[in-house]
Amino acid sequence: MLKGKQKRFLRSEAHHLSPIFQVGKGGVNENMVNQISEALEARELLKVSILQNCEEDKDTVAQEIVKGTKAELVQIIGNTIVLYKESKENKKLNLPQ
Repeated sequence: MLKGKQKRFLRSEAHHLSPIFQVGKGGVNENMVNQISEALEARELLKVSILQNCEEDKDTVAQEIVKGTKAELVQIIGNTIVLYKESKENKKLNLPQ
């Protein structure tokens, strides 16, 4: 679990990022979860945008992605989910203690 200070740090790091995935009418599927996992391994921190036509609630979408990717949910702001997962190969972010 992330601590408050770590979440604040990650939110500031994510501020300038653009969402690289979009969840639309089809909701979350296995293929999308696999792609998000690979992107998290490469980047550690990313944003997922939830489109207006998505039939699922944004909290449900966030939980499905977190469960599938084993990532940490940093925040949900508007229709954007911010995710973090420490990379095994490409460690870039040093979290505050």
